[in-house]
Amino acid sequence: IIFPMSLISFIIPKFSYILGIFTNILESISLLISRYKIGIITFSKPSMFLIILYYIFICLFLYNKKYLFIFLLMIYHKFMIYFDNSYELNILDVGQGDSIFIKWPYNKGNFLVDTGGITNYDIVISKTIPYLKSIGVSKINYLILSHGDYDHMGEAINLVNNFKVEKVIFNCGSYNDLEQELIKELDKKHIKYYSCIRELNIDKNRLYFLQTKLYDNENDNSNVIYTELNGYKFLFMGDASSTTEKEIIDKYNLPDIDVLKVGHHGSRTSSSKEFIYEINPKYSIISVGRNNRYGHPNKEVLENLNKSKVYRTDQDGSVIFKIKNNKLQVETCSP
Repeated sequence: IIFPMSLISFIIPKFSYILGIFTNILESISLLISRYKIGIITFSKPSMFLIILYYIFICLFLYNKKYLFIFLLMIYHKFMIYFDNSYELNILDVGQGDSIFIKWPYNKGNFLVDTGGITNYDIVISKTIPYLKSIGVSKINYLILSHGDYDHMGEAINLVNNFKVEKVIFNCGSYNDLEQELIKELDKKHIKYYSCIRELNIDKNRLYFLQTKLYDNENDNSNVIYTELNGYKFLFMGDASSTTEKEIIDKYNLPDIDVLKVGHHGSRTSSSKEFIYEINPKYSIISVGRNNRYGHPNKEVLENLNKSKVYRTDQDGSVIFKIKNNKLQVETCSP
């Protein structure tokens, strides 16, 4: 309100009177909240249509002093996520790491697969939580950790300490030091956690965990997740190597994947030619940091993916897939 009205007042000085009214109202509200410790209600980022409606209703309020329409609009704004019938999947740009957010229609389920983790930088505080709030999400039903490496779960403690998380899912295998630290926090907050599960059922949809056996390393013990959303096929490979890939295609039939989250940030140890040929992904997303010291993604991997439309978070930023009206839409947010 204040910033647009300031610009208008600068161009048309007569509007400075209205700007003064808004400033006084908002200042009074701020003081009231501060004085009585009223809880803060977070609203999602409004569309341009919603902003225009707010202006219209505020003008009506100034004209006839009736606040009912503003109140009803605020209620709709707060709970509009419950009217959204689209699926949304966002491969978040978290640098050299992984973090994938999945939202079910009508707010029936919110999942975060991994949190990313960069030393001396709080990704969850500066990026993930503001993003979730901006789309109206107030809790994570399931935090799924592909495995115990820092670049996949380094921000998990930060997340559970600053955002509501209902349940946490670990991969198969013993807990490493980082996972044990997280479990201490989960126990303090009475958050339930599970490991080595096979599937999750959410509103007629299922997430399948495809790991076939226990390996002797974290990467191959990654949770590999397959799901179908409104008929579209998604496959998230964590850091699984070509060893796990072979076990998976020997056991499961996974042709014509629509969206593949490429394994191990495009490392040469993953995304073998045989595996990519078998699953034939339409879109492939590589979650990778700019100018990373590992040389990811590997040139051979990119060649293996040459029949797929490849997105990279170091070049394209976050990659968002939305399923609306039975159509799969792709958006990118420049890094």
